[in-house]
Amino acid sequence: MAEGSGYGPYGYGNQPGDPGYGYGFAGYGPPPSPPRRRRGSLLSHLAVAVLAAGVAIGATLALYSPSSSVTTGGSALPGAGAVPAPPATSSGGTTSGGEQQVINKVQPGTVIINTSLQYNSEAAAGTGMVINSDGLVLTNNHVIENSTKISATVVATGKTYPATVVGYDKTGDVALIRLQGVSGLHTAPIGNSDSVKAGDTVVAMGNAEGQGSIIPAVGKITGLGVTITASDENSPTSTETLHGMIQTNANIVSGDSGGPLSNAAGQVIGMDTAGNSVSTNQQQPAAGFAIPINTALALARQIAAGQGSSTITIGYPAFVGIFIGAGTDSSPQAQAQQQQSGGGFGGFGGPTPSCYTSNSNLAVPSTIAPANSGTLIIGVICGSPAASTGMTGGAVITAVNGQSIGSPTNLTSVLSAYKPGDTVSVTWVSPSGKTTTSKIHLVAGPPQ
Repeated sequence: MAEGSGYGPYGYGNQPGDPGYGYGFAGYGPPPSPPRRRRGSLLSHLAVAVLAAGVAIGATLALYSPSSSVTTGGSALPGAGAVPAPPATSSGGTTSGGEQQVINKVQPGTVIINTSLQYNSEAAAGTGMVINSDGLVLTNNHVIENSTKISATVVATGKTYPATVVGYDKTGDVALIRLQGVSGLHTAPIGNSDSVKAGDTVVAMGNAEGQGSIIPAVGKITGLGVTITASDENSPTSTETLHGMIQTNANIVSGDSGGPLSNAAGQVIGMDTAGNSVSTNQQQPAAGFAIPINTALALARQIAAGQGSSTITIGYPAFVGIFIGAGTDSSPQAQAQQQQSGGGFGGFGGPTPSCYTSNSNLAVPSTIAPANSGTLIIGVICGSPAASTGMTGGAVITAVNGQSIGSPTNLTSVLSAYKPGDTVSVTWVSPSGKTTTSKIHLVAGPPQ
């Protein structure tokens, strides 16, 4: 693989040499700085993100309609039995049959993932592994995070299919998606990551630099049980920590996220996730990091069974359609100052648009509601549930279903308890000072 930016394979995507971490934005998450690059800085998520052509907002909202079929990934949940279990043992050592033999075994079970991130004005590319012949694909959460459209090209056939989200785990960086209208796919040969030893030869594969083809890189296992910490390139205070990672000196680069890390026998023992420029608990020279396949499959099994939790989301999250800041400060004025000083948005002054189709021209509102506490709305997405109430940038949300709201973190936590199709009562103060309580029917939005 070509040398990366020191970034890593966190599935989302960067332009070649441009990492990207990214944080939540629509629904109710904090707004990224336009134009946004996916994850970066300390830990690189290997993916490729580029500026995307505009997509009609109506089409996106139609895709995320509030129906039970959408919230469960397009049909009934596949069930835990649809996710394979690792074999009792897994081979390691050197490439007895050579690199090409490993590639021949593993590559047919891979897919190239492309996503549109309409509200971030971006597109992204990563990799996935077919784990069920009926179209279940395992990948990193950051590969599909904030996506408004997902497609996957099956490497074995060259055919491209739309995909829906079955579920994801943000803290484990694992996601399960399902290709639509497929059957009889080649599956990735699964190994047992518990059998991996330092010094074992491995082959990493993925959509390196987003070139649209699977490129291999050979290396050795250089560490086991490693803890890595990732931070957002544009928001150093936003970090993600992953534990129990496999470390390798195989040259994992942007676009590889979600791809297979295979042993010499052609068995997948890990999922490429991060790359160079990392902080580790052992302070070792870094190259690439993979989530052990046993760990990834255990999370995928929970998702397939519909076992949601505080970290696992089944289907799509509830979508409000607002851009908000980040942090725990409950003062709307302080939130505005924080976004102004560190968010990369335009300055104060000038008229605030009634709504936005993406974050590309997002600016701190010129007028802010006279509320002492609550979550400041930086902007409202056109055609969204929030827009239908008359909310605009500069408004402040003070309560949800009678529960007082303070900081953006508080609002995010409260809304995370609701599902697409739910109706919530939202109290908000307009920039002119008028207090309104509106019923908002939540639809399904981009995975967070």
